[in-house]
Parts: sequence; C-alpha cells; structure tokens
Amino acid sequence: GEALYRFLSRYIPMDDTTRIVEIGGGYGNLMAEFARLNPRLRPVMVDIAPVLLEAQRKALAGKDADFLEADLFSLDRGFFSRFQLAILNENCGDFPTACDVPADIIDGQEDFSDETLREVAALFKHYGLEKPAGDRFNFNLGAVRALELLCGAGVKYIYLSEHSCEAKAPAELAEALGMVPTGNPEPIALKGHVEYTLRFSHLEKVAVRYGYSVLRGPYADFLEADFTPEINFIVRGGSTRKDEHEIIRQFIGDLYKYEYLVLRKEG
Repeated sequence: GEALYRFLSRYIPMDDTTRIVEIGGGYGNLMAEFARLNPRLRPVMVDIAPVLLEAQRKALAGKDADFLEADLFSLDRGFFSRFQLAILNENCGDFPTACDVPADIIDGQEDFSDETLREVAALFKHYGLEKPAGDRFNFNLGAVRALELLCGAGVKYIYLSEHSCEAKAPAELAEALGMVPTGNPEPIALKGHVEYTLRFSHLEKVAVRYGYSVLRGPYADFLEADFTPEINFIVRGGSTRKDEHEIIRQFIGDLYKYEYLVLRKEG
C-alpha cells in the first residue's frame, strides 16, 4: 500500500485526494496504508463479500471510512461521480469473461442471436479494438463494463491492476521467468473460483475513448527487486533446493506478470 501510494503520487495529487472508492478491497490492507499516509482520506469500500467487508472494517478501525455491501454492477454513474479516485486492485479478472467467442462476430460475418455475443461485437466496433488471433478468443467483458461505468461517471483518476495476458519481462529475464504473452485472456484456477487474465490493450482503448490519459506498466515499476547474487541465482538458475526459492521466483515473476493502468481524465 505504501509503495503504491508513493508511486501514484508522481502522477496524482494524492495528498489532496480525499474522496476515494475502492472496489473489492480484500482485507483492507492497501486502503489502511493509504489512510495512514493521508489522514484526510475519506474512503468508501465497496465489496460483494460480507466477510471481506468485516475484515476491511477492522483494518480501517478508527478511520473515517464507509462500507457498502454491493455488486459493482448494481451501482450507477451517479454514485461514482462523487469520487476523485477509484481503485480496482487485482480484481478485474474476477468479473464476467466472455469465453470461446467466435472471431467471426467481429467482422460481422455471422448474425448471432446470443445477447452477449452481440454486446462483444458492438464493443469491438465502438472502441476499434484489435481483433484477436485465432478462430476463437476470450474477452474481458466485465472489466470493460466496469471501466465504462467509472469513466462514464467522470471519476478524475482511476487505478486498476491485474494479471496480464500481454505482460512481457525484460529481455534478460524473459527466458528465466518463462513469460510468453498470448494476448488472449487465460483462466487461472483458484480455490473456489476461476479468474481470467486481462488484455490491457483493450482497456487502454476504452479509457482513451472517454478522454483519459493512460500510464501502463508492470508492478516492477513501484515494487523494485534488489537483484543480489543470491536472487540472480534463484531466478536465473531455476533452483528448487528450497521452497522459499520457488516463492521468490513466483514473486519476481508476478512483478512483471501483473500490470497496472493509471488513468487521468484530461481537460
């Protein structure tokens, strides 16, 4: 939380940003750090899970925070228009994903009766999204809907991050980390549910269409790893001698596999 706050402060007047909403705030640790660094902060936490809202209440105990149990998509633009900053940290992959979409719909070669397929085709046309490779693809429909909601509400600043299907590691680490961007959102099976990686280039197009400037990059931009000789050995040598080596490699890999967008409303 502190690392992200310091990073965002380079592009957003964080100390003067008090009206902030976090959607899907997990255990509340990120916002607790934000509130520690900015005592004037008045966060609103929106979450669909009562258990997590209770954890957020504990993390933000003593802070002037509000908590709302709600599905993001049940809220309207009027609700979000009062906020200066919206945070969606590592949760857009949990939103609905249109899977196994036939590529023919983009070119209008077929007339599909399915409402979701028609919506996907319309979004590709409206935003000029790049057509994916292959005959079929997955599409981050929920992430696009969420971004349309926030951008349409005119939220001045938006931060979102997630595991990316387009992420690339620096050339000197690409082979060691085994990162091959597919450009197609991929399923990640977790305990109790499946989430999907994001195609960030599509979200960029949506934001630009709404008049936002876009800053995009990997977590490594604000969580910098110190590549000591030991870390280099673990990452590049593929050591499996200790469980902690696998954890370190996973962590270093995630610094590049997770991407962020910082969006700023122009004008």
